[in-house]
Amino acid sequence: MPVSIRELPEWPSDIEAHPLLVIDYQLLKEGNKAEIERLWDAGTHLGFWYLKNYGAEQDFIAMWAMAEELFKLPLEEKMKYEQGDDGMSFGYKAIGRYIVDAAGNPDPVEGVDIAKDDALSYPKISRRSYPGVVGDLMPPIITPFVEKCLGITDTMIDIFNDKLELPKGTLASVHQRNDFSASETRTIKAPANLTPGKLAVGGHTDFGTLSLLVNNLGGLQVLPPGTTEWCYVRPLPGHLICNVGDTLTMFSGGLLNSNIHRVIPPPGSQSKYDRWSQVYFSRPSDTAPLKPFLESPLIAEAFNKLTPERQKALSPGVPSYEWHTRRQKNYRTNNHKGAETWAANRGTENGRA
Repeated sequence: MPVSIRELPEWPSDIEAHPLLVIDYQLLKEGNKAEIERLWDAGTHLGFWYLKNYGAEQDFIAMWAMAEELFKLPLEEKMKYEQGDDGMSFGYKAIGRYIVDAAGNPDPVEGVDIAKDDALSYPKISRRSYPGVVGDLMPPIITPFVEKCLGITDTMIDIFNDKLELPKGTLASVHQRNDFSASETRTIKAPANLTPGKLAVGGHTDFGTLSLLVNNLGGLQVLPPGTTEWCYVRPLPGHLICNVGDTLTMFSGGLLNSNIHRVIPPPGSQSKYDRWSQVYFSRPSDTAPLKPFLESPLIAEAFNKLTPERQKALSPGVPSYEWHTRRQKNYRTNNHKGAETWAANRGTENGRA
């Protein structure tokens, strides 16, 4: 098993981590007004927060065990299930298949993405096939993991819906569990002893609505709004790291912040260990058009105060599937043609639609 967060070396005393708000999931479920306000504060400012008491820590760790078995397979076997270069993110990702910067430098991580649609429809194949180990572990591990993540994201989506003064169920209507979407699990392994400062994942905003993340090591960094200095986010035992993605920024007319972030090697003695990440990405239905929900007076007022350039960036009007496919395709090393390819995989962070 990967070294767990509870068995790792101490966080380096000379490394300062950004102070994310800690949100209690059980209080959110109970409708606690103060906790809901704190979630709103986190979502509208940095766009990142910790979530405790979410009841699925072991489900995240079990996904690492699944991927560990998959990654042991011969490369030839794994490559039969590779994502490919056409913009699909589901499947196996070999080392070096994504770019991490405008120069086209390849990433050092191995990963696997499993579609929410396949996890819910198993044994029926909805989006693609996977190595046998994925099928073997779908009922006991993967599908329960997806179900728990859906519960967590649905709770927060409904809270943001109400805080945005939208009609009940507006955000939920474009996040229906049985609608095809790019929602997926992602397991990533970055090797130990990477060159200090080497990018494991380049600076980016997330494609979708909400992201739920557990890391066993440090390395995640955020670029707080209005600053030029990257700040570490420290993994905490028993806590998710959650963040807003681009589509929620668009739906909210810019009120909720999809913040740029990246991954570098872990700090201090943690760099001697393999770094494991487990993410669940919640994304809208493939056919959902990406634009602000201006029927909310709150969203309309905020959107109307933005510059024309920012308004354009937040209302591309394309279906979610097109947004995701464009960005995914332009991250692929084989598709890199120069700095313009990196620019083409950008999200809301630079005002680009």
